Amino acid sequence: MDELDRLDDATAAKAFRSLVRHLRHRTDAQNIDLMGLAGFCRNCLADWIVEADPSIARDAARHIVYGMPFPEWKARHQGEATPEQIARMEASLKRNEALDEALDESFPASDPPSMTEPGR
Repeated sequence: MDELDRLDDATAAKAFRSLVRHLRHRTDAQNIDLMGLAGFCRNCLADWIVEADPSIARDAARHIVYGMPFPEWKARHQGEATPEQIARMEASLKRNEALDEALDESFPASDPPSMTEPGR
């Protein structure tokens, strides 16, 4: 068993909340840059919340992650993506393919809804 799976839920939840609070504070860290570097972003975290508890609506999950409605955060903090940022993100997403296979395609960051369904 992986050490991560041995981590108790309370500790994992606390770490997740710390990550989300950090990302709320670091509005300068654009989602496109997070996707380009790590292959996931704030929207992915919201998707994972919904995946963990389907009774939570997607907009509610995004509000949890962003600390405000997503359209408000986007208007305040999201800049226009450059061609270079988009290229880095696309290359990064390709690296997620092996992870997808290993996790039986349960890792949504490799195919974020915002990429396959623009405006979502």
